[in-house]
Amino acid sequence: MQTQKNTGGSATATQTLAEVASNNPNFSSFLNAIKAADLLNTLKGAGPYTVFIPNNDAFAKLPQNTWKELLKPENKEKLKTILTFHFLTSKLPTSALKTSKQRTVNGKEVNITAEGGKIKINNATVTKSDIQGSNGVIYVIDTVLMP
Repeated sequence: MQTQKNTGGSATATQTLAEVASNNPNFSSFLNAIKAADLLNTLKGAGPYTVFIPNNDAFAKLPQNTWKELLKPENKEKLKTILTFHFLTSKLPTSALKTSKQRTVNGKEVNITAEGGKIKINNATVTKSDIQGSNGVIYVIDTVLMP
């Protein structure tokens, strides 16, 4: 499957990544996790960020017990570690995305492979790219990344 670019107008560029994500029902699982980990202010922050957001189907692939456990308050730090593995502290539009290793907010690296019109982040495939926010860019991925 080819990666789809967001060709929307500049309306989303005035919204933070948090607002853009909140307006997409396919990001509800990610937003629930972000709220449980107290990371919503990060998505609202100045950035710039590149965020790899797993869609709801990606979260549905996780074993149900694993997902329920991660959302418990006592597992907040573990959840935060997983979620910050989805953030880069730079804005990388598709035009700047090259096969490389990039350090995430949690300090670990992700492998980015950009070949033949397809982009992979570790074992996740990008299904939509270049969703612009005022403080960064979102890539939709089909798998939750695990550090």
